Amino acid sequence: MKLPELDKARIAIIGAGPTGLGAAHRLRELGISNFTVFERESHAGGLASSFVDRAGFTWDIGGHIQFSHYAYFDDLMDKLLGNEWLHHEREAWVWMRNRFIPYPFQNNIRNLPPEEMRECLRGLIACVCNRSETPPANFAEWIHRSFGEGIARHFMLPYNFKVWAYPPAELAYHWIGERVAQVDLERIVFNIVDGRDDAGWGPNNLFRFPLRGGTGEIWKRLAASLPAGAIELGKAVANLDARNRRIRFTDGSTEDFDILISTMPVDDLVCRSDLDDLKPAAAKLKRSATHVIGIGLKGAPGPHLKSKCWIYFPEDNVPFYRVTVFSNYSPNNVPDIQRFWSLMAEVSESPQKPVECANVVEQTVAGMIAAGLIEKSADVVSTWHFRAGHGYPTPSLGRDEAIGALLPGLEGYGIFSRGRFGAWKYEVSNQDHSLMQGVELVNRLVYGSEEITLNRPNEANSRRPLTAAAK
Repeated sequence: MKLPELDKARIAIIGAGPTGLGAAHRLRELGISNFTVFERESHAGGLASSFVDRAGFTWDIGGHIQFSHYAYFDDLMDKLLGNEWLHHEREAWVWMRNRFIPYPFQNNIRNLPPEEMRECLRGLIACVCNRSETPPANFAEWIHRSFGEGIARHFMLPYNFKVWAYPPAELAYHWIGERVAQVDLERIVFNIVDGRDDAGWGPNNLFRFPLRGGTGEIWKRLAASLPAGAIELGKAVANLDARNRRIRFTDGSTEDFDILISTMPVDDLVCRSDLDDLKPAAAKLKRSATHVIGIGLKGAPGPHLKSKCWIYFPEDNVPFYRVTVFSNYSPNNVPDIQRFWSLMAEVSESPQKPVECANVVEQTVAGMIAAGLIEKSADVVSTWHFRAGHGYPTPSLGRDEAIGALLPGLEGYGIFSRGRFGAWKYEVSNQDHSLMQGVELVNRLVYGSEEITLNRPNEANSRRPLTAAAK
């Protein structure tokens, strides 16, 4: 299909999250103004939005932090918030066996009970001595081969089920890249011998967070920087007539387009379209929902939490897989830092891991007490619960095949599906990746340049690729 020149095309953008706003910002940056962003909610931000509850506590949709693989993204963040950033050194932990273990777990097995530590070390040694050249069949097999039986059984398998809400045997492993620390056996052994904690690994060991307004403040400001009328709120897609290039919204209005940049979940987009030939591929995609539970507390965090950022929970005696000490990110996340503090928990849900929505807040508070994060329920002064039906785009075994059919199939109608759930690539679905998917798509349409983030995730995650800043 031959596309019209962008400055002469009718451009519609579905979704005012990081990807849609990134595309709109880049269009405007290039002097292209013939676009409209349609957002179903009453605010911009998508899954990166923030909310203030009735007690004055600020909450994000999960434990978002700002770190980046792109100079373009960093420059934009600087322009949007200026000096209104707080900078943090990541302090992440694992809570299991009634103790805190520094993250990454595999580097710190010395903190386990002695017999479990030996079991994990034996498994690591066996992995190094018995390398296989045959590719793993799935994520579970990759875990066993990479970390051995001990770490797989005690941490990796139970934790990843809690996160993904699907058994690791049903997931692929190619997405991993920088997400999981690889094994350095010599380093682990010397950590044991020297009695040393090893917590510095990771691309996000340094991060920043907005001084006020939570993560959503970033995207509110980017939305506000666009021309008046560029975003229409409260515009949810009812159906898509792809062949005639027309969107119908739930309020009865319509929009014709030459080019459609869609950031809504691609499974929903196809389901609401006339493209019956793509619906079998869309049905193969798997996802999990995410429950975010905010707990506002009186007093101050105990000494064991004063400097912690977030904590992972692999054991099944608590419902959440991660808890963020959210008041540590910014004192303005609570109404008065002298009197209050806050924790934010995440619970995954899928057909294979159901969640009792009516009880999840109560279960979360009980779990926090059981894990020693809070002393008693009487300290709770506010609770907040948000369910994101599309929480994690699951990197299932059939994902790449499905996306390989969906994205090119949609492009045949001038529809470009991008973003966390638009492209369904978890490995490039952080805020920086998502914004850059929008930016790089516009660069492709204008300059013919490659979309590195979408097409080469490992490269996007290993260096700072050339982006619009170089144009």
